[in-house]
Parts: sequence; C-alpha cells; structure tokens
Amino acid sequence: MAQWTQGTVVDNIHWTENLYSLKIDADVDTFIAGQFTSLALEIDGERIDRPYSFLSAPGQNPLEFFFYTATGGVLSNAMLELQAGDPIWLKKKPIGFFTLAEVTDSRDLWLFGTGTGIAPFFSILKTQEPWERFEKVILVHGVRANADLRYQELIDNIQRDRGEHFQFKAFVTREDSPGAYRGRIPAAITDGTLESNCGINLSPENSQIMLCGNPDMVKETVEVLEERGFKKNLPRSPGQITTEYYW
Repeated sequence: MAQWTQGTVVDNIHWTENLYSLKIDADVDTFIAGQFTSLALEIDGERIDRPYSFLSAPGQNPLEFFFYTATGGVLSNAMLELQAGDPIWLKKKPIGFFTLAEVTDSRDLWLFGTGTGIAPFFSILKTQEPWERFEKVILVHGVRANADLRYQELIDNIQRDRGEHFQFKAFVTREDSPGAYRGRIPAAITDGTLESNCGINLSPENSQIMLCGNPDMVKETVEVLEERGFKKNLPRSPGQITTEYYW
C-alpha cells in the first residue's frame, strides 16, 4: 500500500482564472527530475488523488507543481482554493520513467510540452545533466492563449546562464502573441517552421525528443516524427522519442 505524507501549502500562485501553481513543504523521498507523485485532499469524506509532475528540481524546497483546473476536475478545482498553511497529502515515493535516464545520448535534446506538461522539463532543466550530455537544448511550449505562457522569468534565467546552448520557442494556437508563433507544434514540424526558426535540424542521427502534454499533441507529433524516421524509445530497443501524457 502506498505511503502518504502530509504537506503544508506554502504558496498558491494564481496565474489566470484556471491556471495556478502550488508550493508545498513536504517530506517526500528523493526523486529524479521528470518524475511525479500523487497529490490528494479529503473531499466529502473521501481522499481524492491525482498524479502530478514535479516542477521543482530534486532537492529543491519547497516542492512546486503546476496545474490547470480541469472541467469537472474535483481535485484540481479544490486545490485552486488552497491557501498558505493548508494541509495537503502527497505520496511519499515519487515514480515515473520520464527522465533523462531513459534517453540515449545525442547532440540535441528537444523538449516539447503543452500547457502544464512543461512542468517536468523545468525540473530537468534545473539539473546539470542535460547541459553535460547535450550540445543544444530546445524547449518548445504550446498553449491556447498568451496568458498561459508562464515561468518566463525562469526561462530567461536559463537563457542567461546557458547562452547559446539553450533555445525557447512558444506556440499559441488561439490568438496572436508577441514573441510566440501562431499555430500548433505538429504543424510547425511538418512545414519546417520550427527548424527554420531554431536553425537546427530535427534528425534521428542528432536528436533526442521528449514529449509531454495533451495526448492529441503527443500522438500527432509522434506520427509526424515517425514519418521522418524517428522511433519510440523502448526498454530493449532504444529510439529517439520519449513520451508522457497529460489529461
């Protein structure tokens, strides 16, 4: 049976009406960047839990998570109302295989995330591993609206610290946005827009790709990449694509 630990909310940052981040002081086991744990609240006498990826780096305190309130999502809507000092439950043992340990070495590391699916990439980028293993790291974030583009200060700090080793590209689907491209990630790969603007080619020989977020985006992007010769990373058959789905 899973072991739970009670944490305390340190801060609840409301970015928009439906988008928010929680900072939580909790004693969980050591995790690897890219892993997740489950968060829970007691609601109407029942403990409701859902899995969420760490946005914070291993060893960073407080822990940080990034959320979007799902339609009919009992837990995500309840957590939106939490305040500093409120209790929250976390599974003590983090799990998951969406980590760089599952990714083979290559020249370039491409990180594609939609919505709050960017969270595990921030955890990864806060560690030394991607910068020691890859020459170029490209973070690509797809959202519906400009207001959903968050953590720009963190992105700017990574850009400042890593210089030419790092690129960030944003895509917004439902409106024009300063500094972002209008459209969807799979289409930008198909028509060459992404590579042209990055000045870097996506190729099975030189690229490792991690995809996290909306299942439709992940599925469509995998299909586009497979048409270009990319393969999924499997335990006994290393490829170039590693995926994690966010619902």
